[in-house]
Amino acid sequence: MRMNTILVGMTIGLLLLALPAAASDYTLGIFGNANEDETINMQDVTYTELIILEYRDRTELADGKYDGKINMQDVTQIELVILGKEKELTLIDNAERIVTVKKPIERVVASSHYKVEVVRMLGAKDKIVSRPGDLSLKYFPELSKLPNIGSWTSPDYEAILSLNSDLVITFGWIRDDVGMIYPPEIAEKLPGIPILGFDIRHPRFPETTENIVKLGYVLDKEDEAKHYIDDFQDEYLGFIKARIEGVSEEEKPKVYQEAYGGPYRTTTVKVDSAGGRDIFAYLNAQKTTKIDPEAVVGSNPDIIIKLMKPKTDSGYEVDDISKAKAVRDEIMSRPELAEVEAVKNGKVYVICGRFAYGIHYPVIIAYYAKWFHPDLFEDLEPQAIHQEYIDRFCTGLDYDLDEHGVFVYPPLEES
Repeated sequence: MRMNTILVGMTIGLLLLALPAAASDYTLGIFGNANEDETINMQDVTYTELIILEYRDRTELADGKYDGKINMQDVTQIELVILGKEKELTLIDNAERIVTVKKPIERVVASSHYKVEVVRMLGAKDKIVSRPGDLSLKYFPELSKLPNIGSWTSPDYEAILSLNSDLVITFGWIRDDVGMIYPPEIAEKLPGIPILGFDIRHPRFPETTENIVKLGYVLDKEDEAKHYIDDFQDEYLGFIKARIEGVSEEEKPKVYQEAYGGPYRTTTVKVDSAGGRDIFAYLNAQKTTKIDPEAVVGSNPDIIIKLMKPKTDSGYEVDDISKAKAVRDEIMSRPELAEVEAVKNGKVYVICGRFAYGIHYPVIIAYYAKWFHPDLFEDLEPQAIHQEYIDRFCTGLDYDLDEHGVFVYPPLEES
């Protein structure tokens, strides 16, 4: 009787520990995340034990060892992941591939500027052994002497193979229509090297957030990932979201966003995150898309925002504001836009295209919020947020925004 009482008590205790996780925006796609929330912790240990005892239904991610069985080896694997002592980690990338990486990761090849940016933010810059062709050397001066592996659309496979890397991080959302290649194709060209396809370039939350967390686990930088997400990304985006909750639809300005690379091409920045109404939101565009100039005129936007080409016209490499001014002047002088509210009221802004993608994203939303609702965000300082990003997450970069760079025009004090 006493033994039965003890067993019942233990079971109740396990059940209480394994209560359903609080609702989250995503399920962290790492094997070992047994309860399918956004992290791996002792709740996953308990949940797996309850699956073994048949008190919980089996979940795909409970198979921490990824061997098709759920047993105490999975419990041990989860405990090792929590301690940061695991010898391998299996996860799902954005190409829906299941990839196992050996730990620890010491040598990393990142296929684009945005991938390198995340690795540096995580405090793992010393693991990077190459530089992609699109890398801004002004933004990453310390990586200038690393071997060039080519562009993310045309990588130099021989160069990558010669680097003896432990991991290659590439795109996961790659599409044929823009001439890129898929992670499986890259894997065929780089046998024996784990290839992770992660979408970090486009700010499609919560997917981007999940990928940052995944890379934190892969690179043993879980705390650094949490620090960026909680104390920077979510802090500022949450602050802006809370402020605009009371703004009615009628009070939100109509916004036309134009990509760099030619007139009348939309971009994918989430205008609604800053309290605006994207006049082409109905397109649900996943890439820059050509649109009819008459559609812009007919929508009569209150605000026009043009993304400037980074590296040559704007960004960390440019100190001369003349190109930014010329970009704005060109829009202001388009005859077809002469009677559009944005042009008549001078509410035409240009901003560095680099902000629209990657982990800079909270900075562009801060600028948008300031432009859309200047009275509501009188106390918001986007440049200060940008400088904070540099100082906190760009180790090795000595850059003063008061002295260098062209990121927006006209400057906020002139808007």
